Amino acid sequence: MKQTQALASDSTWTEKDAGELPGSPFVRIGSLWMLISAGDGPSGDWNTMTASWGGLGVLWRKNVAFVFVRPGRRTVEYMNGDGQFSLSFFDEEYRGALEFCGANSGRDYDKAEKTGLHPVYFKDGTLGFAEAQDVLSCRKLYTHDFDPAGFLDPAIDKDCYPDKDYHRLFIGEITAYRTRRR
Repeated sequence: MKQTQALASDSTWTEKDAGELPGSPFVRIGSLWMLISAGDGPSGDWNTMTASWGGLGVLWRKNVAFVFVRPGRRTVEYMNGDGQFSLSFFDEEYRGALEFCGANSGRDYDKAEKTGLHPVYFKDGTLGFAEAQDVLSCRKLYTHDFDPAGFLDPAIDKDCYPDKDYHRLFIGEITAYRTRRR
């Protein structure tokens, strides 16, 4: 299903150094969650999904974000095809919207229409949302499919993958950090 056409971002966004991103990534990703987005915003050919697994750090002398997407998610199609993706971080008041984006497929719903979120695209072509507090734009550097033979703790396979739908890892260089002017 086509998604709502994204509009160009406006002057409410300020670009900063990624090292200035506030807050603990354990809280921002693991507790507050984020939206992973990829695709072509202006045409409406994009998707987003909620994630609570991922991280931020330094790898290959670059500031990076790493995210995990299950193969059955529509977003993985865009992540596989696009050279970039974005991570949008929200305040707690948007929990309901993030719950919807995590529990429903873009194959069935226009997620922006259903949640009231307003997609925007930035000059580099990455997507964000007008309601987000912070958006990280990332250039895809590496992908890898999880192999259950590599799990050293058998409980991970048993507890996290009962359907054997192992995640694909995406590592992206953080090319821009944008924050909404508060």
